Amino acid sequence: MASVSDIQKSGDFAIKSEAVTPKLDTSEWPLLLKNYDKLLVRSSHFTPIPTGCSPLKRDLKTYIESGCINLDKPSNPSSHEVVAWIKRILRVQKTGHSGTLDPLVTGCLIVCIDRATRLVKSQQGAGKSYVVVARLHGKPEGGKQAVERAMETLTGALFQRPPLISAVKRQLRVRTIYNSKLIEYDEDRGLVVAQLDCEAGTYVRTWSVHLGLLLGVGAHMQELRRVRSGITGEGDDIVTMHDVLDAQWLYDNTRDESYLRRVIKPLEALLTNYKRIVVKDSAVNAVCYGAKLMIPGLLRYEADIEVGEEVVLMTTKGEAIAVGIAQMSTADLASCDHGVVAKVKRCIMNRDLYPRRWGLGPKAQEKKKMIKAGALDKHGKTIDGVTPDSPRPTRPVQKAIDEAYAAGYLGKDACGSGYPFDVYVHRGAGAYICGEETALIESLEGKQGKPRLKPPFPADVGVFGCPSTVANVETVAVAPTICRRGGSGDVYPPQKTEKRKRDDEAAATPASEKKKKSKKVKMEDGTERDETPEERAARKARKAAKKEKA
Repeated sequence: MASVSDIQKSGDFAIKSEAVTPKLDTSEWPLLLKNYDKLLVRSSHFTPIPTGCSPLKRDLKTYIESGCINLDKPSNPSSHEVVAWIKRILRVQKTGHSGTLDPLVTGCLIVCIDRATRLVKSQQGAGKSYVVVARLHGKPEGGKQAVERAMETLTGALFQRPPLISAVKRQLRVRTIYNSKLIEYDEDRGLVVAQLDCEAGTYVRTWSVHLGLLLGVGAHMQELRRVRSGITGEGDDIVTMHDVLDAQWLYDNTRDESYLRRVIKPLEALLTNYKRIVVKDSAVNAVCYGAKLMIPGLLRYEADIEVGEEVVLMTTKGEAIAVGIAQMSTADLASCDHGVVAKVKRCIMNRDLYPRRWGLGPKAQEKKKMIKAGALDKHGKTIDGVTPDSPRPTRPVQKAIDEAYAAGYLGKDACGSGYPFDVYVHRGAGAYICGEETALIESLEGKQGKPRLKPPFPADVGVFGCPSTVANVETVAVAPTICRRGGSGDVYPPQKTEKRKRDDEAAATPASEKKKKSKKVKMEDGTERDETPEERAARKARKAAKKEKA
């Protein structure tokens, strides 16, 4: 047995600080929460709201209404028939599919249910992969090498016209083949088995015809199967129509949800290839109502986000809120204090699943008080649909008026004259047409600032039906001088600016005294002189003759 001294010599048993802090392993977390710890942190302070849940923990009704099925479409029925059957089996309101397959084609068909149908458009434009069996009409020269060269030629952007069997307009289109791979070639039977990675909307039937033309023997498509649609392939829990029917029968008879939950996947499974932006719980409902995501509502974000890129907005529980367009890059998100992070392209989450957290600021509170007092309607608008002016610009004016009252310039005995002169500020309902006195009166009465029909004139029926005189700011500014010196022309001459004086002098000058600007004529020595009357007359005659000729 070792002694205490021997144990002490073996180590100091002190707790040492390490440079690497332990991290949470999120590599096995499901759906959008996978590798959550690798997201860049904008803010770590937020108040979680006890609403919502993980997509895998939703109740069965909500789980089905926000789910999708990776269906192995059978041969013979059309895509629309298959989708209608699933709608009837699951007893849901809406179903849709991402990319139509011809009746004889089999393979991956993404069926979206209810709320997941909002993702159909984005899935229809995703890339596809097919395995095609093409039958050659003869033996090509060169054998397998010739087939591989022809397939390599049919890679990239190609012109295609839809075949006659397709129920679309037969116009020339450009489609891209990203990759083509020869799986098997049977020269005796004239069969070519190939895999194509292509753009959505590519006609493999047309590709097979082009392959035969390049080989010089002709060809047609014998069989076709889709092995991938977007990011979902044959190996991603693909199910058959029998699985869907059996799962619903098992739940109806035994109330066992497990089979249905295996057949149906949450819609978030279709968004795992998007770059993620995590939103605070307090901003979720605002985004659901279509608001732009601002910097204060940002929690975490993905690296390498570019401006204009499609991103998925998600909650801290892994729920998809919306598909948006990024308005800032990753570098901007890390450095900016304010601004728009993303605009909503397609909202996915239903409204009011999370509580409202807007309308709690000082301006919103003031508007609520006005609504409660009856000054505004329930939408925060007046009867004519305009909001009141902000009180901020009126505060310095009101302060100046108060100082004028305190100094004795305004009031019952203005400037000691014995006459009353009162000035007060009245906030209007909004902007009005400048220079129109009746428009200003309409705004003061809380209506839209548009001109009235005249007569009656404001001198008879003005503000709130009383006789009124509307004066401009300059007249009000010189009101003390008018009170002190009187308002007649000899006592109070008009005050004019320098520009106004020059304009009046120019208007009073006779036309005969105005100096005409003469045209300069360049001499041989490089100097210039004024044009003579004879030269001016000759120039005008040449100009008139040229105009008549034209």
